[in-house]
Amino acid sequence: MSALTLSPRALYEEVAEALRQRIFRRELEPGSWIDELKIAEEFGISRTPLREALKVLAAEGLVTMKLRRGAYVTEVSDKDLRDVYHLLALLESDAAGVVASRATDAQLLELQALHADLSAAVADRDRFFAINERFHMRLLEVADNRWRNQMVADLRKVMKLNRHNSLLKHGRIADSLQEHALILEALRARDPQAAVQATRAHFEQGLEAAA
Repeated sequence: MSALTLSPRALYEEVAEALRQRIFRRELEPGSWIDELKIAEEFGISRTPLREALKVLAAEGLVTMKLRRGAYVTEVSDKDLRDVYHLLALLESDAAGVVASRATDAQLLELQALHADLSAAVADRDRFFAINERFHMRLLEVADNRWRNQMVADLRKVMKLNRHNSLLKHGRIADSLQEHALILEALRARDPQAAVQATRAHFEQGLEAAA
């Protein structure tokens, strides 16, 4: 990789994003030690912005700092996964209830269009995963609570350490698509209770498939 160039945002944020994507692509495997000297040389930077970047990733839960041993890519335990799904179910189902109550017709059409894109992506797991995340994040944006959005964004970063495991289960993509259809149906019916229940069920089924 060529040396990173300074963009309008701080260099350590550029480094954090580069490492974040390596983690998501499994170029840095869960549990692996992060060789700071090697990475600093590869990026053409000093170790100071690298260490600041690692602090950012540690705050997001993607990196674990071990005393006198350095930084490691976080390993997600079964309990971690259950806890993340539990919180996502609570936060996103609450958002779905808000959207069912308050969304404009135009906003609901946006979500419907994303669902149509999701339906067209069933043969491509990576594309399905990306559109799925866009659907969920757009729903949160419509619900309009920036604190909830930030919490969900951080939780979803940790969930990506277990990326695709739920979608690898036979039939899971089709099931996930149907669960999204039920969420959208409840939103379009402007039924907050049904939207909450459908979203919670979606995460319960996702956890079962990922476990």
